[in-house]
Amino acid sequence: MSLRKQTPSDFLKQIIGRPVVVKLNSGVDYRGVLACLDGYMNIALEQTEEYVNGQLKNKYGDAFIRGNNGNSPSLCYCSLEDCVFTFRF
Repeated sequence: MSLRKQTPSDFLKQIIGRPVVVKLNSGVDYRGVLACLDGYMNIALEQTEEYVNGQLKNKYGDAFIRGNNGNSPSLCYCSLEDCVFTFRF
């Protein structure tokens, strides 16, 4: 079995249109379909649901999660099925 090396950017392009979970430092989870993201880790989700402490709080349809604003570092976990990816910005 051969494993092909790919960059994080390549991987992220492949998961556009797939369900993801974005976990913020605040403990809030956003679950939805990944619509797009950019180099600043701004994330656009469709069919978005917001979970606080594991409980559904809101349904937004489309949502935009702002990435790096240049002021303070933060951490975002993005999980896809059984994989978890950590982004520091």
